[in-house]
Amino acid sequence: MDTKEIQRLLDYIAKSPLAEVSIETEGLKVAVKKNSEAASIVYATPAPQAAAPVAQAPAAAPAAPAAAAPAPAASDNLVTIKSPMIGTFYRAPGPEKPDFVEVGSSIEAGKPVCIIEAMKLFNEIESDVTGKIVKILVENASPVEFDQPLFLVEKA
Repeated sequence: MDTKEIQRLLDYIAKSPLAEVSIETEGLKVAVKKNSEAASIVYATPAPQAAAPVAQAPAAAPAAPAAAAPAPAASDNLVTIKSPMIGTFYRAPGPEKPDFVEVGSSIEAGKPVCIIEAMKLFNEIESDVTGKIVKILVENASPVEFDQPLFLVEKA
């Protein structure tokens, strides 16, 4: 799939009532999701490299939700901030910059909590809840999957 085909796909989805689409071919994996303002976001990764990680991803993916699942059951006051995309997770805005949040940090809705790099684009991920960071579930500079838990937050 080349750039023009991706653009045609985006145009088609923008005009359609679909909210989210995922397409995987031999050479490419593309996920498109419309947000509430009807803007399209594209996340793509080369599939040839995905052959080895795909075998590892199912083993890693169940471990994260399994670890996060008991905590919310213990307290209804905990909220999980999840990754909205596939990419690389970064805790700070730059190598020499301080982390956005630490365990114990107070956060507000709309405040950036991390960056996820996808296709050389650095996307600030904002909290949708006000509270305190209880646990950071992902190591800095590690790959993350769509909907993977990143933080546990105790609601204020």
